[in-house]
Amino acid sequence: MPGAPTRASAGFFAAGDLTTMSILKRLFGARDDRVALRPLYATIVERGRDPAWYAQGGVPDTLDGRFDMVATMLSLVLIRLEREGDPGRLPSTLLTEIFVEDMDGQLRQLGIGDIIVGKHIGKMMAALGGRLGAYREAGAGETGLEDALIRNLWRGAPGADARPSFVAQSVGRFERDLARVTMEDILAGDLPGLVYA
Repeated sequence: MPGAPTRASAGFFAAGDLTTMSILKRLFGARDDRVALRPLYATIVERGRDPAWYAQGGVPDTLDGRFDMVATMLSLVLIRLEREGDPGRLPSTLLTEIFVEDMDGQLRQLGIGDIIVGKHIGKMMAALGGRLGAYREAGAGETGLEDALIRNLWRGAPGADARPSFVAQSVGRFERDLARVTMEDILAGDLPGLVYA
């Protein structure tokens, strides 16, 4: 219609469009933010897969055992980020998303199909939530760290090769060292090394 403002003459984005773009930027920007946290996630996985947990600590060297150990390291980092308050919330969320994405990929590599993957991911997220609760309580002195590890790494029944005190001392040391690392260093993937008793 002649004389009616076109989209170009009114400015490419109207006020409503700017709100929509802001939402889309947050949604799709999260993917870019996750890329920045991949070195941190890689370091967490590296710490969780350290051979000493399995050879010296007696953590089961199985798919479940490796998942449990990675979930333990991830939980400690997420709890540390929680202590930062609001600045730690988005990185925690994005780190959890990377974990879900990684677990989804691992399950698919094992040949698990779409229908079952969702159920497995749900169980893994519940397991991660349980570990977060257990390690928060241990960190607050409500329960012992060794007891929490026995429940979560050995499913309450450590075998003859299990050395829960070795694992508890090493995990406790990692947790204490992590408390002294700045958030900036954590986000860059610069986590403390593992020191074994």
